[in-house]
Amino acid sequence: MLLFAASQLIGHWSVATYGAVLIWLSNGIMAAALLQLHRRPAITVVLACFLINLFSNGIRGDAGMLMWLNAVMNLGEATLAALLARRVCGAALDMRRPRRLFAFGLFAALPAVAATAALGYGVTMLIRQTPLTAAGAFNIYSFVIVELLGLLLVTPVLLLMARAHRFHGTTRARWPEATALIAVMLAVTALTFWQNDAPLGFLCFLPMLLIALRLSPTTTAIALIGLTAVSGVATMTGHGPVHLTRLMDLPGLETVSPMLRRLGVYNLFLLAMVVTVLPVSTVMTERRRLEARLRARTVAAQEARRKAEDASAARSRFLAMMSHEMRTPLNGVAGFADVLASRPGLDATALRQARQIRESSDGLLMLVEDILDFARGDDAVSPEALDLAAVAREATAPSRAAVDAKGLSLTIDDRLPANARFMCDRRALRQTLHPMIANAVKFTEQGEITVRLDRSPDGVCIRVSDTGSGIEPGLLPSLFEAFAQGDASIRRSHCGAGLGLALVARHVRRLNGGIDVDSRPGEGSTFIINLPLPRAADATTETERPAPGIRDDGAGETAAATPRVLVVDDHPVNREVARIMLEAFGCDVVEVCDGQDAIDAVAAQPFDLVLMDVRMPLMDGLEATRRIRALPGPEHDIAVVAMTADAMPEDVARCLASGMNAHMAKPINQAGLLAVVNRALSGDLPDAHVSVDAEAA
Repeated sequence: MLLFAASQLIGHWSVATYGAVLIWLSNGIMAAALLQLHRRPAITVVLACFLINLFSNGIRGDAGMLMWLNAVMNLGEATLAALLARRVCGAALDMRRPRRLFAFGLFAALPAVAATAALGYGVTMLIRQTPLTAAGAFNIYSFVIVELLGLLLVTPVLLLMARAHRFHGTTRARWPEATALIAVMLAVTALTFWQNDAPLGFLCFLPMLLIALRLSPTTTAIALIGLTAVSGVATMTGHGPVHLTRLMDLPGLETVSPMLRRLGVYNLFLLAMVVTVLPVSTVMTERRRLEARLRARTVAAQEARRKAEDASAARSRFLAMMSHEMRTPLNGVAGFADVLASRPGLDATALRQARQIRESSDGLLMLVEDILDFARGDDAVSPEALDLAAVAREATAPSRAAVDAKGLSLTIDDRLPANARFMCDRRALRQTLHPMIANAVKFTEQGEITVRLDRSPDGVCIRVSDTGSGIEPGLLPSLFEAFAQGDASIRRSHCGAGLGLALVARHVRRLNGGIDVDSRPGEGSTFIINLPLPRAADATTETERPAPGIRDDGAGETAAATPRVLVVDDHPVNREVARIMLEAFGCDVVEVCDGQDAIDAVAAQPFDLVLMDVRMPLMDGLEATRRIRALPGPEHDIAVVAMTADAMPEDVARCLASGMNAHMAKPINQAGLLAVVNRALSGDLPDAHVSVDAEAA
């Protein structure tokens, strides 16, 4: 209300002093009140402004209908502009957005002023019974420009000032720079408008554009008001480039004073300044706001990424620890079950029970591996040149006992070219085939299971077929979902967690392949896997060299030279299991419980093979292997195989990078241990390499 009263006083003073009004501010103030305040306070303020307008009209000398008409026109224009602004600018009325500022000017302020001018001057001409003349048209034009400038300048400024807190951090300039820019603008405006020699009005655009680019819209609008005050006073007192305008001799405008006609030019100058500078300021503020939001979101994304990486690392550490801690006791259970089963003179009942212990431990190991693999997620694959038939044989090994117990036939039909090698991840392929073979054995009571390997147009096709019970059609859509089971009731006849086929689908996806199922209830099932595996160089055929140490001829005979094996493990149960198995093969076994003891033993006496644990309290197996490889003399070439419960892919990579020849995961079995010893004695283990990163570690 105080602003409205002040605007009325300025208007009366301008008319009384100069005979004209540069900008009519009152309606912009009322429109801002209607837009900013709640309904009841807004109505109260607008009614008070209406009464102030009537009072000022009476003081000015308006009488009768004209006194009321002027006040009603002002109230109607402000109300119409506010209603239209609510429609086109949204409920937030956020004039920081360029689109809303343009919408307010084009679809709220301009229609409101045009409608008010048409209605007001139409009523006036009806009352006075006068036609529309050139002078009247000029008066309407002046009215529209003056009123439009008031709405465009005052209403956005008041709304922006009411939301000034939203501009914190969106300006590029500090207060000293802002003060300097406004001072320069006022100085340029004063120099431009207080001279009558040159048309230099365009110079005012330069500092105003700089203000718009560097400062907030609120400050820019205040600067515009300052420019208007300085230039307006100069123009009304007869100074400035506006008075250099050559007026055209237009018929009908003889009664209009030259000052009023030149004020029309000045009003156009101000209108051009407003519609140029304010949108530029809002655009730059919006850009800075978006940049700040982008920076904040970038920081948030980086923090989220860091947390995700930390969580992934923690998950990897947890999975590695759980794998190690679960495999360690299983090594004792499975190992001693093997030892008991191979003990001579054991009666049939004890032999059957020992084998059942071993089968149960194998089942528990498979469940542990399935759970850990499922929790691990989709890791990157590590392709290497593989004999796919050999990997298939590895995948069938855990199911051989169940196949023999049921009297089934388990065959591998290798139709790939002889000595063919394909680039594939060994672990992913083995863990793809193993669950399918285990499922085929589980659900087949008689007949056969066949694993067929053949070429396909884009790689390799692997089929796992059985003559079992088949799969009901209703179960096929959810067959590869985690924990999905054909019979989940408490009366089901088959055990399992329902993770096997879910892991199969995951590993096939990791290998960029596809999987299909062809099954008929009662007739068996066929799982078809198509893998786009690139062909590697074929293997060369070499004459096999006889192992100099152990011969697995079924009679337990050994070569003349007794193999010497060093077992390094801090767990006494693991050492005892390995010693008993190795001694059954005819090996001479030495046991140590720490990495430093292993180094001393290798340096003191010759060994054919070192079975190295990884996790040990004083010196771990990785560091011990690196130091063995650094020994002078022939000791550094000794075969070192990791025999550890650290069985994750990254654990295997660390072992090989430290200089080990191969990796054997716990729990161990006699067949696997015999194969490793034979490969070590025949020189068939891969060459050892110590990576630079491992040496640095």
